Amino acid sequence: MKYATCYNSLVKHFQDEKFYGTATVGEKGQAVIPAAARKAMNLKKGDKLLIFGVGGMLMCAKLANLQKFATDLAQKAAKIRSLITKI
Repeated sequence: MKYATCYNSLVKHFQDEKFYGTATVGEKGQAVIPAAARKAMNLKKGDKLLIFGVGGMLMCAKLANLQKFATDLAQKAAKIRSLITKI
């Protein structure tokens, strides 16, 4: 499978995902989550986030949503693996 075909497959798979912008890491290692992302994910002051390192990326999940996040992540990982094996 050529790069463009693989890329298009990944984009199609993640079409329901949202890009909320960027965050810059400050001196103390803090990053501000964009307001649109906080609103969409219903994040409030004091909410606990779990931070995962996955394949050179950081992913975060609201602690209260861990079970749903784990299930979704496993399903997406399986789909990504199947796409990668077609390359």
